[in-house]
Amino acid sequence: MTHRLATATAIAALALTATGCGQKEVTYQAEPAYSGKRPNLPAVPTLPNKPKKEGDSYTVPGAIHDLRSEVRKVDFEGKEVSIVGYIVKTNFETLCKDEKKPEEGEDCVPSCAVHKEGKGDPEGCAAPSPTFWIAESKDEKDIRTKAIQVKGWASNFAKIYTFVEELDKDDKAEMDDVFTGLKLPKPLPIAGAKVKVTGTYAVTFSGSSGGSASNPRTGIIGAKKIETVTMAPMRAKLPGMKVRNPSNKP
Repeated sequence: MTHRLATATAIAALALTATGCGQKEVTYQAEPAYSGKRPNLPAVPTLPNKPKKEGDSYTVPGAIHDLRSEVRKVDFEGKEVSIVGYIVKTNFETLCKDEKKPEEGEDCVPSCAVHKEGKGDPEGCAAPSPTFWIAESKDEKDIRTKAIQVKGWASNFAKIYTFVEELDKDDKAEMDDVFTGLKLPKPLPIAGAKVKVTGTYAVTFSGSSGGSASNPRTGIIGAKKIETVTMAPMRAKLPGMKVRNPSNKP
């Protein structure tokens, strides 16, 4: 114990001697956080100022924005709203690869469901409910994140098939859909048309013969009324159908 104390005393003495031999004690000097050099930062992006409404109707971006908002989404609960946009896609323009059901990610009609009323779908035919998508621009390609699904306007493809035939005979024809309790829209939806869709808008939809559906990203509007703002040049029809008047001109 005495030896350790002597050693510690000697070390302390040497340290004091070294400090006293002309060596300056190092002191801390604060440096400014800013060096004076201007940082090279990218320019602040200009965000698009898209309108939320077009007249009394929501635009597609406006509706999607408010549906995602914790504050504004209540505006859609239990209410009918109108959304205006261009039809950019339907699920009855092309046939599915599988004749009885769509593959994952396919928006199409299986050939087993392409027939007129009075003929039932064959066993194993898993046809989706008729659907189309509306977007702000008629050239929109990003269907999954910038377009809204529209369902509930027709119960099945046989109803559409029959109405296409009736309209080809008489432009004044109308058709009721017993399942939906609505008249089929006239003209029938087709890509390129601008429409005003009125109905209930939410992330889920259950008013379909094909079962319930969900789309938390852009929502689904269950159509009660579809008004055509701008007609498409061609009439809607299912794949393989032949009509006398394929254009929307009388």
